[in-house]
Amino acid sequence: MLFFSILFISICDQLIKVIISKNLYITQSIPVINNFFHLTYIHNRGAGFGILAGYKNLFILLSIIIIVLLLIYRNNCIKNNLSDLAIGIIIGGALGNLVDRIRLGYVIDYLDFRIWPVFNLADTAIVTGTFLFFIYYWGVEKNNE
Repeated sequence: MLFFSILFISICDQLIKVIISKNLYITQSIPVINNFFHLTYIHNRGAGFGILAGYKNLFILLSIIIIVLLLIYRNNCIKNNLSDLAIGIIIGGALGNLVDRIRLGYVIDYLDFRIWPVFNLADTAIVTGTFLFFIYYWGVEKNNE
């Protein structure tokens, strides 16, 4: 489950980014649901919401550290499908954005809900995986009381 999740998320993320970058020009926005959801192609040189732009090497280092720490934790925790899925989704998302930062110097973002900064599948995976990880961790802690 762990390695499948990592591969599935990181490969899907990279494939979508290639499709976006080949078919849209930078800052182009295509309405999918008018005034609600658009595909908008941008280059994000920072972290979430574009903060700390210009710290590419810091984000590369932090991504690698987080991936390594999650793998170490996974090897030392109670393994089950939920923990593997959560950790795999987080790592897959982190890898997707890490590949962009190393290869391009920025992250390709494209999901635009108009009320939130533009983001991508990798960002969604990191948030979803973190949510699932907290559910897993909360359940483990409750069972250990």
